[in-house]
Amino acid sequence: MRITELFGIDLPIIQAPLAGVQGSELAIAVCRAGGLGSLPCAMLAPEAIRLEVAAIRAATDRPYNLNFFCHTPPAPDPAREARWRAALAPYYAELGIDPAGIPAGPGRLPFSDEVADVITPFAPPIVSFHFGLPARQLVDRVHAWGARILCSATTVDEARWLEDHGADGIIAQGLEAGGHRGHFLDRDLNRQMQTFELLPRIVAATRLPVIATGGIATPGAVATALQQGAAGVQVGTAYLLCPEATTSPVHRAALKAASGGDTRLTNLFTGRPARGIENRLMRELGALSDLPPEFPLATAALGPLRAKAEGLGLGDFSPLWAGENVAAITEESATVLTRRLAGCKPRAA
Repeated sequence: MRITELFGIDLPIIQAPLAGVQGSELAIAVCRAGGLGSLPCAMLAPEAIRLEVAAIRAATDRPYNLNFFCHTPPAPDPAREARWRAALAPYYAELGIDPAGIPAGPGRLPFSDEVADVITPFAPPIVSFHFGLPARQLVDRVHAWGARILCSATTVDEARWLEDHGADGIIAQGLEAGGHRGHFLDRDLNRQMQTFELLPRIVAATRLPVIATGGIATPGAVATALQQGAAGVQVGTAYLLCPEATTSPVHRAALKAASGGDTRLTNLFTGRPARGIENRLMRELGALSDLPPEFPLATAALGPLRAKAEGLGLGDFSPLWAGENVAAITEESATVLTRRLAGCKPRAA
Protein backbone atom coordinates (compact mmCIF):
# COMPACT_ATOMS: atom_id res chain seq x y z
CA MET A 1 0.00 0.00 0.00
CA ARG A 2 1.33 3.43 -0.97
CA ILE A 3 1.49 6.13 1.70
CA THR A 4 -1.00 8.14 -0.33
CA GLU A 5 -3.64 5.58 0.65
CA LEU A 6 -2.24 4.88 4.09
CA PHE A 7 -2.16 8.52 5.19
CA GLY A 8 -4.79 10.09 2.93
CA ILE A 9 -2.35 12.38 1.13
CA ASP A 10 -2.04 13.22 -2.56
CA LEU A 11 1.66 12.67 -3.20
CA PRO A 12 4.03 9.91 -1.96
CA ILE A 13 6.40 12.48 -0.44
CA ILE A 14 7.22 12.89 3.25
CA GLN A 15 9.21 15.96 4.23
CA ALA A 16 11.84 14.70 6.66
CA PRO A 17 11.75 16.33 10.10
CA LEU A 18 14.65 18.80 10.10
CA ALA A 19 15.44 19.51 13.75
CA GLY A 20 16.97 22.93 14.29
CA VAL A 21 16.25 24.27 10.80
CA GLN A 22 12.46 24.35 10.57
CA GLY A 23 9.24 25.05 12.40
CA SER A 24 5.61 24.63 11.48
CA GLU A 25 5.82 26.83 8.36
CA LEU A 26 7.67 24.24 6.29
CA ALA A 27 5.42 21.40 7.45
CA ILE A 28 2.31 23.43 6.57
CA ALA A 29 3.60 24.21 3.08
CA VAL A 30 4.30 20.55 2.32
CA CYS A 31 0.90 19.47 3.65
CA ARG A 32 -0.83 22.05 1.47
CA ALA A 33 1.16 20.85 -1.56
CA GLY A 34 -0.20 17.33 -1.08
CA GLY A 35 2.71 15.68 0.72
CA LEU A 36 3.17 14.83 4.38
CA GLY A 37 4.70 17.70 6.31
CA SER A 38 6.68 16.84 9.44
CA LEU A 39 7.46 18.78 12.60
CA PRO A 40 10.65 17.83 14.50
CA CYS A 41 9.87 17.94 18.21
CA ALA A 42 13.00 16.54 19.89
CA MET A 43 14.55 19.99 20.44
CA LEU A 44 11.29 21.66 21.54
CA ALA A 45 10.02 22.16 25.06
CA PRO A 46 6.47 20.87 25.67
CA GLU A 47 4.87 24.31 25.40
CA ALA A 48 6.71 25.00 22.14
CA ILE A 49 5.41 21.70 20.76
CA ARG A 50 1.89 22.72 21.72
CA LEU A 51 2.19 26.07 19.95
CA GLU A 52 3.69 24.61 16.78
CA VAL A 53 1.10 21.84 16.49
CA ALA A 54 -1.67 24.38 17.07
CA ALA A 55 -0.22 26.45 14.22
CA ILE A 56 -0.31 23.45 11.89
CA ARG A 57 -3.88 22.61 12.86
CA ALA A 58 -4.96 26.23 12.31
CA ALA A 59 -3.37 26.41 8.87
CA THR A 60 -4.37 23.09 7.28
CA ASP A 61 -6.72 20.17 7.72
CA ARG A 62 -4.32 17.83 5.90
CA PRO A 63 -2.51 14.96 7.68
CA TYR A 64 0.82 15.84 9.31
CA ASN A 65 3.63 14.05 11.15
CA LEU A 66 5.21 14.76 14.54
CA ASN A 67 8.70 13.36 15.02
CA PHE A 68 10.49 12.46 18.26
CA PHE A 69 13.75 10.88 19.39
CA CYS A 70 13.82 7.69 21.45
CA HIS A 71 17.34 7.68 22.84
CA THR A 72 18.15 6.73 26.41
CA PRO A 73 19.59 9.82 28.14
CA PRO A 74 23.11 8.98 29.31
CA ALA A 75 24.42 9.61 32.81
CA PRO A 76 26.68 12.69 32.86
CA ASP A 77 30.36 11.80 32.78
CA PRO A 78 32.37 14.73 34.25
CA ALA A 79 35.71 13.26 33.17
CA ARG A 80 34.60 12.86 29.56
CA GLU A 81 33.03 16.32 29.55
CA ALA A 82 36.33 17.74 30.81
CA ARG A 83 38.26 15.98 28.02
CA TRP A 84 35.81 17.33 25.46
CA ARG A 85 36.15 20.89 26.71
CA ALA A 86 39.94 20.54 26.84
CA ALA A 87 39.90 19.57 23.16
CA LEU A 88 37.82 22.68 22.43
CA ALA A 89 39.96 24.97 24.60
CA PRO A 90 42.07 26.39 21.74
CA TYR A 91 38.89 27.40 19.92
CA TYR A 92 37.46 29.05 23.06
CA ALA A 93 40.68 31.05 23.38
CA GLU A 94 40.67 32.00 19.69
CA LEU A 95 37.14 33.36 19.85
CA GLY A 96 37.41 34.92 23.31
CA ILE A 97 34.94 32.60 25.04
CA ASP A 98 35.13 31.72 28.74
CA PRO A 99 34.23 28.00 28.95
CA ALA A 100 33.56 28.27 32.69
CA GLY A 101 30.28 29.98 31.90
CA ILE A 102 28.97 27.29 29.56
CA PRO A 103 26.39 25.07 31.30
CA ALA A 104 26.02 21.40 30.48
CA GLY A 105 22.68 20.23 29.16
CA PRO A 106 21.03 17.52 27.07
CA GLY A 107 19.73 19.69 24.21
CA ARG A 108 17.38 16.93 23.03
CA LEU A 109 14.87 14.95 25.05
CA PRO A 110 13.28 11.57 24.24
CA PHE A 111 9.56 10.96 23.86
CA SER A 112 7.87 10.72 27.26
CA ASP A 113 4.53 10.67 29.04
CA GLU A 114 4.82 14.44 29.51
CA VAL A 115 5.13 14.96 25.76
CA ALA A 116 2.34 12.47 25.10
CA ASP A 117 0.11 14.51 27.42
CA VAL A 118 0.80 17.60 25.29
CA ILE A 119 0.01 16.06 21.92
CA THR A 120 -2.88 13.76 22.88
CA PRO A 121 -5.54 16.52 22.61
CA PHE A 122 -4.42 17.13 19.01
CA ALA A 123 -4.46 13.42 18.10
CA PRO A 124 -1.80 13.82 15.39
CA PRO A 125 -2.48 11.30 12.61
CA ILE A 126 1.15 10.25 12.15
CA VAL A 127 3.89 10.07 14.78
CA SER A 128 7.42 9.07 13.82
CA PHE A 129 10.43 8.11 15.88
CA HIS A 130 14.21 8.06 15.44
CA PHE A 131 16.56 5.73 17.36
CA GLY A 132 13.95 3.01 17.88
CA LEU A 133 10.55 3.10 19.54
CA PRO A 134 9.53 4.32 23.00
CA ALA A 135 8.34 1.98 25.76
CA ARG A 136 5.35 -0.20 24.86
CA GLN A 137 2.95 1.78 27.03
CA LEU A 138 3.87 4.93 25.07
CA VAL A 139 3.42 3.11 21.76
CA ASP A 140 0.00 2.03 22.98
CA ARG A 141 -0.88 5.62 23.97
CA VAL A 142 -0.08 6.85 20.47
CA HIS A 143 -2.06 4.04 18.85
CA ALA A 144 -5.01 4.71 21.17
CA TRP A 145 -6.02 7.89 19.33
CA GLY A 146 -5.67 6.16 15.95
CA ALA A 147 -2.23 7.43 14.90
CA ARG A 148 0.06 5.56 12.55
CA ILE A 149 3.60 5.06 13.86
CA LEU A 150 6.67 5.28 11.66
CA CYS A 151 10.27 4.65 12.65
CA SER A 152 13.67 4.65 10.98
CA ALA A 153 15.57 1.42 10.35
CA THR A 154 19.11 1.22 9.05
CA THR A 155 19.32 -2.58 8.83
CA VAL A 156 17.00 -5.49 8.10
CA ASP A 157 17.25 -6.59 11.74
CA GLU A 158 16.05 -3.17 12.90
CA ALA A 159 13.16 -3.31 10.43
CA ARG A 160 12.06 -6.70 11.74
CA TRP A 161 12.36 -5.45 15.33
CA LEU A 162 10.14 -2.46 14.52
CA GLU A 163 7.54 -4.71 12.93
CA ASP A 164 7.48 -6.82 16.10
CA HIS A 165 7.25 -3.83 18.46
CA GLY A 166 4.37 -1.77 17.12
CA ALA A 167 5.49 0.22 14.08
CA ASP A 168 2.96 0.70 11.26
CA GLY A 169 5.56 1.66 8.67
CA ILE A 170 9.33 1.59 8.30
CA ILE A 171 11.59 4.37 7.06
CA ALA A 172 14.53 2.61 5.39
CA GLN A 173 17.40 5.04 6.00
CA GLY A 174 20.29 4.60 3.62
CA LEU A 175 23.83 5.63 4.40
CA GLU A 176 23.60 8.66 2.08
CA ALA A 177 21.06 10.39 4.34
CA GLY A 178 21.86 13.73 5.93
CA GLY A 179 21.49 14.25 9.66
CA HIS A 180 21.54 11.60 12.36
CA ARG A 181 21.79 7.92 11.63
CA GLY A 182 18.72 6.21 13.05
CA HIS A 183 20.46 3.01 14.14
CA PHE A 184 19.47 1.57 17.49
CA LEU A 185 20.38 -2.13 17.51
CA ASP A 186 23.85 -2.02 15.99
CA ARG A 187 26.27 0.92 16.09
CA ASP A 188 28.72 -0.59 13.59
CA LEU A 189 28.70 1.85 10.67
CA ASN A 190 30.41 -0.75 8.48
CA ARG A 191 27.14 -2.68 8.39
CA GLN A 192 25.11 0.30 7.16
CA MET A 193 23.96 0.16 3.52
CA GLN A 194 23.19 2.56 0.72
CA THR A 195 19.50 3.34 0.20
CA PHE A 196 18.89 1.28 -2.91
CA GLU A 197 20.70 -1.69 -1.40
CA LEU A 198 18.82 -1.47 1.90
CA LEU A 199 15.35 -0.72 0.49
CA PRO A 200 14.64 -3.98 -1.40
CA ARG A 201 16.00 -6.03 1.49
CA ILE A 202 13.63 -4.44 3.98
CA VAL A 203 10.71 -4.65 1.53
CA ALA A 204 11.35 -8.40 1.21
CA ALA A 205 11.82 -8.93 4.96
CA THR A 206 8.70 -7.24 6.36
CA ARG A 207 4.98 -6.94 5.68
CA LEU A 208 4.87 -3.25 6.57
CA PRO A 209 4.91 -0.32 4.14
CA VAL A 210 8.51 0.82 3.60
CA ILE A 211 9.48 4.45 3.00
CA ALA A 212 12.85 5.10 1.35
CA THR A 213 15.13 7.87 2.56
CA GLY A 214 18.73 8.85 1.98
CA GLY A 215 20.13 10.61 -1.08
CA ILE A 216 16.67 11.13 -2.59
CA ALA A 217 16.62 14.65 -3.97
CA THR A 218 15.32 14.34 -7.55
CA PRO A 219 12.18 13.09 -9.30
CA GLY A 220 14.25 10.29 -10.81
CA ALA A 221 15.34 9.03 -7.39
CA VAL A 222 11.73 9.15 -6.19
CA ALA A 223 10.61 7.10 -9.20
CA THR A 224 13.39 4.56 -8.65
CA ALA A 225 12.42 4.09 -5.01
CA LEU A 226 8.78 3.52 -5.92
CA GLN A 227 9.80 1.04 -8.63
CA GLN A 228 11.82 -0.88 -6.03
CA GLY A 229 8.76 -1.35 -3.85
CA ALA A 230 8.82 1.71 -1.62
CA ALA A 231 5.42 2.89 -0.41
CA GLY A 232 6.76 6.44 -0.56
CA VAL A 233 9.90 8.47 0.05
CA GLN A 234 11.15 10.79 2.76
CA VAL A 235 13.17 13.79 1.57
CA GLY A 236 15.22 16.03 3.83
CA THR A 237 18.23 17.82 2.35
CA ALA A 238 16.31 19.13 -0.66
CA TYR A 239 14.02 21.13 1.67
CA LEU A 240 16.88 22.94 3.41
CA LEU A 241 17.04 25.69 0.77
CA CYS A 242 13.29 26.33 0.77
CA PRO A 243 12.31 29.80 2.01
CA GLU A 244 9.95 28.15 4.51
CA ALA A 245 12.91 26.49 6.26
CA THR A 246 14.84 28.35 8.96
CA THR A 247 18.22 27.17 7.69
CA SER A 248 20.89 29.69 8.76
CA PRO A 249 22.68 31.86 6.19
CA VAL A 250 25.94 30.01 6.93
CA HIS A 251 24.27 26.63 6.37
CA ARG A 252 22.54 27.83 3.18
CA ALA A 253 25.83 29.08 1.76
CA ALA A 254 27.52 25.75 2.52
CA LEU A 255 24.69 23.81 0.86
CA LYS A 256 24.92 25.90 -2.31
CA ALA A 257 28.67 25.39 -2.54
CA ALA A 258 28.80 21.69 -1.64
CA SER A 259 29.12 18.54 -3.70
CA GLY A 260 28.34 15.01 -2.54
CA GLY A 261 31.99 14.38 -1.83
CA ASP A 262 31.97 17.16 0.78
CA THR A 263 29.77 15.29 3.27
CA ARG A 264 31.02 13.11 6.10
CA LEU A 265 29.59 11.15 8.99
CA THR A 266 30.57 12.85 12.24
CA ASN A 267 29.77 12.50 15.93
CA LEU A 268 31.42 15.76 16.97
CA PHE A 269 28.32 17.92 17.16
CA THR A 270 26.03 15.73 19.24
CA GLY A 271 27.93 12.58 20.22
CA ARG A 272 26.12 10.43 17.66
CA PRO A 273 26.98 9.82 13.97
CA ALA A 274 25.26 12.19 11.57
CA ARG A 275 26.04 13.26 8.00
CA GLY A 276 26.96 16.84 7.28
CA ILE A 277 29.19 19.02 5.13
CA GLU A 278 32.81 18.84 6.27
CA ASN A 279 33.98 21.92 8.13
CA ARG A 280 36.94 23.08 10.17
CA LEU A 281 36.03 21.22 13.38
CA MET A 282 35.65 17.93 11.49
CA ARG A 283 38.95 18.39 9.65
CA GLU A 284 40.94 19.32 12.75
CA LEU A 285 39.51 16.89 15.33
CA GLY A 286 38.59 14.06 12.96
CA ALA A 287 35.00 13.55 11.85
CA LEU A 288 34.48 10.46 14.03
CA SER A 289 36.14 10.80 17.40
CA ASP A 290 36.23 9.37 20.92
CA LEU A 291 36.33 12.90 22.35
CA PRO A 292 32.66 13.94 22.46
CA PRO A 293 30.43 12.81 25.34
CA GLU A 294 27.53 10.47 24.63
CA PHE A 295 24.56 11.77 22.64
CA PRO A 296 23.23 14.36 23.18
CA LEU A 297 25.64 15.73 25.80
CA ALA A 298 28.27 16.89 23.30
CA THR A 299 26.08 19.74 22.09
CA ALA A 300 26.28 22.18 25.00
CA ALA A 301 30.02 22.84 24.86
CA LEU A 302 29.83 23.74 21.17
CA GLY A 303 26.94 26.20 21.45
CA PRO A 304 28.95 29.38 22.14
CA LEU A 305 31.57 28.49 19.52
CA ARG A 306 28.88 27.97 16.92
CA ALA A 307 27.12 31.24 17.79
CA LYS A 308 30.32 33.31 17.76
CA ALA A 309 31.56 31.83 14.48
CA GLU A 310 28.21 32.17 12.73
CA GLY A 311 28.16 35.82 13.82
CA LEU A 312 31.36 36.17 11.82
CA GLY A 313 29.79 34.39 8.84
CA LEU A 314 31.65 31.12 9.49
CA GLY A 315 30.32 27.57 9.77
CA ASP A 316 33.46 26.25 11.46
CA PHE A 317 31.59 24.86 14.48
CA SER A 318 28.11 24.39 13.03
CA PRO A 319 26.42 21.08 12.17
CA LEU A 320 25.91 21.62 8.44
CA TRP A 321 23.65 18.62 7.97
CA ALA A 322 23.29 17.42 4.38
CA GLY A 323 22.92 14.19 2.45
CA GLU A 324 25.25 12.95 -0.27
CA ASN A 325 23.02 14.27 -3.07
CA VAL A 326 23.41 17.85 -1.86
CA ALA A 327 24.66 19.01 -5.26
CA ALA A 328 21.26 18.14 -6.78
CA ILE A 329 19.20 20.48 -4.59
CA THR A 330 17.81 23.81 -5.76
CA GLU A 331 16.38 26.92 -4.14
CA GLU A 332 12.59 26.81 -4.57
CA SER A 333 9.42 26.91 -2.51
CA ALA A 334 8.36 23.83 -0.57
CA THR A 335 5.19 23.68 -2.66
CA VAL A 336 7.05 23.63 -5.97
CA LEU A 337 9.65 21.18 -4.66
CA THR A 338 7.11 18.72 -3.27
CA ARG A 339 5.14 18.62 -6.49
CA ARG A 340 8.25 18.46 -8.68
CA LEU A 341 9.67 15.53 -6.73
CA ALA A 342 6.41 13.67 -7.25
CA GLY A 343 6.60 14.24 -11.00
CA CYS A 344 3.73 16.76 -11.13
CA LYS A 345 3.63 19.30 -13.91
CA PRO A 346 4.22 22.91 -12.86
CA ARG A 347 1.03 24.76 -12.11
CA ALA A 348 0.08 27.53 -14.50
CA ALA A 349 0.95 31.01 -13.30
